[in-house]
Amino acid sequence: MNTSEHQLKALIAKGEGIDFEFKACRDQLPKSVYETVCALLNRHGGTILLGVKDDGSVQGIDPDALEQVCKDFVTAINNPQKLTPPTYLSIDEAELEGKRLLHIYVPESSQVHRCNGRIYDRNEDGDLDITDHTVQVARLYQRKQATYSENRVYRWIQPEDLRADLIDRCRRHVRINRKNHPWADMDDGTLLQSAQLVQTDPESGKTGITLAGVMLFGHDTQIRQVCPAHRTDLLLRKVDVDRYDDRDLVITNLIDSYDRILAFVQKHLPDPFYLEGIERRSLRDHIFREVASNMLIHREYASGATSRLIIEYGRVFTDNPSRPHGFGLLNPETMIPYQKNPILSAFFREIDRADELGSGMRKMMLYGKKYGGADPQFIEGDSFRMIISVPEFGANPAKTTRIIPNEQVTPRVEAQPESQPESQPESQPESLDKRVLRLLMAGHIGKAAISTTLGQKGVSGQLNKVMRTLLTNRAIEMTIPDKPNSRLQKYRITEKGRKIVTGRES
Repeated sequence: MNTSEHQLKALIAKGEGIDFEFKACRDQLPKSVYETVCALLNRHGGTILLGVKDDGSVQGIDPDALEQVCKDFVTAINNPQKLTPPTYLSIDEAELEGKRLLHIYVPESSQVHRCNGRIYDRNEDGDLDITDHTVQVARLYQRKQATYSENRVYRWIQPEDLRADLIDRCRRHVRINRKNHPWADMDDGTLLQSAQLVQTDPESGKTGITLAGVMLFGHDTQIRQVCPAHRTDLLLRKVDVDRYDDRDLVITNLIDSYDRILAFVQKHLPDPFYLEGIERRSLRDHIFREVASNMLIHREYASGATSRLIIEYGRVFTDNPSRPHGFGLLNPETMIPYQKNPILSAFFREIDRADELGSGMRKMMLYGKKYGGADPQFIEGDSFRMIISVPEFGANPAKTTRIIPNEQVTPRVEAQPESQPESQPESQPESLDKRVLRLLMAGHIGKAAISTTLGQKGVSGQLNKVMRTLLTNRAIEMTIPDKPNSRLQKYRITEKGRKIVTGRES
């Protein structure tokens, strides 16, 4: 029994609830599935399993009807006469007890949806038609409008005002990667409608592009008009920690912003060779694709704060304006994922820039320790912060290391440039004193913290010896020189130490 079967059994054992629904489906879709989709979109999202009866028994779907069932579902939810506004949801095949099932994940929407002209909401007992209950409908609209700034409508911006080249770029992507994706053959206006990037202003009754649509496809001047504080500041701080060694200030649409974040990371962080089974995995790219998408799709765009990504010695730190749903360090095992911008999140998933809610964090936890030696940290608050440990390979950043899950590590020698003699020896690993100095470039640090960051189990005799030598040579100094054995003692690098690190002094 594979992992997916375990997960399906666990879901079915949990039973139906406010975010989970079974639907019997032998050879055609039950009509009630669309009401359930509408209700989940209007509430907090959830999961539908087709091919399972209400009592949890696995009926399965006729294999000969499976493809047609999928097509009927995708067509219907993109039909504004069935679901208004239309949307796109992924539908995945699964197998349990030798029977075929369909798994549908429905994210929470930031809009109010209607099915066949009726408004449905979700409660513990199922789908509730609230169309004729004026107070409940009003509360639903108020909740959506107050919670999601991405829904703000700009009546003076219409589909033809956006960047057609970016829309076509996304259309071509889904056409190549999803053979039957409905966006592949849609014109720009219809695609924007399907992605919920065109909405009606509740005050004027006129339609326009939403904030989410402008952030994705707007010209830079439009973005500055609707969101003047939007910027992503990318900084490298290893040598000049008071300012920066390199910087990219990104003030553009979210499609290009994602690419710029990854390009900056790839420029300044190593990419160790990691073998998972017989396949190579780029740990760096797996982790920082999630970091980049998280910074863009979970940002609170109504905030005036700047989003930052800072590469320091041994770690990457991000700071992102947020709308918190809790405070403090998150525990990935117990946290409940919450979409800050459901429309932006859904769009990024469709163009393969993000995973399903919650799975991105699990992926970062899976690969983060293998990459940098420590689990990533996620800190919720008015700013959402991520701290990711990253490897440092010494003075020669072009050199990479082969990392294998069984902890057997061997160096990987890159091809030498043509102008370099073949007999030239490979650069030696950086000495411990240089590693300590580079670590202190980031700020004042105690000896125990230095030991931990260097991957030692405790303060070794070798580290003590190196620290004494650096103090004697005045490459570092104590922050409390009058009390050398103080438990609060930390160390800082001197100008002489900086010169050693930067190669200006041997």
